[in-house]
Amino acid sequence: MSSQPIQLIAGLSNPGKEYEATRHNAGAWFVALLAELSNTALRRESKFHARYASATFHQQSCHLLIPTTFMNLSGQAVAACMHYHKITPHTLLVAHDDIDLPVGCVRLKYDGGDGGHNGLKDVIQHLNTKQFYRLRIGVGHPGPGKKEEVADYVLHPPSKADRKKIDDSLQQALTVLPLILDGEMAQAMQMLHTE
Repeated sequence: MSSQPIQLIAGLSNPGKEYEATRHNAGAWFVALLAELSNTALRRESKFHARYASATFHQQSCHLLIPTTFMNLSGQAVAACMHYHKITPHTLLVAHDDIDLPVGCVRLKYDGGDGGHNGLKDVIQHLNTKQFYRLRIGVGHPGPGKKEEVADYVLHPPSKADRKKIDDSLQQALTVLPLILDGEMAQAMQMLHTE
């Protein structure tokens, strides 16, 4: 596993006010939180099809990106930013909602499939590799036998109680940010997964 510092953190989402508070935008919530923390404004950057900022945390600089394309075209924005800044896949962290994790659970992962997530699927296609890091933000599942309800579920806002749990999990992810930016991914995973 690469121990290079993460250079780009991309938060997957759908654009527009109507999607802002939906579960599918949890990845963007994390990147927006990072921008806020670093007193950096995410600005529209047309060449990346995204809102973008260069931020500094703990003396480490890092690119922040929220695609302004729809979720299933996320790879276009991520690939454009990586190409422009000459960023390699194993220094990329993609933050995204994950229905396979319970609400309030957050996990770091390297490599693997897209788990049925259209945003991840497009990133994998554009980069032609699965070998990048993911921050999986648990948003829960509509329930057993309700596979056909998943699309509708992620496009709705969580309940107040669930939103608080998700926000708390994002705060938890922030505790390992210094390790992530130092490239201490194994340590970050261990710390996050034993919470």
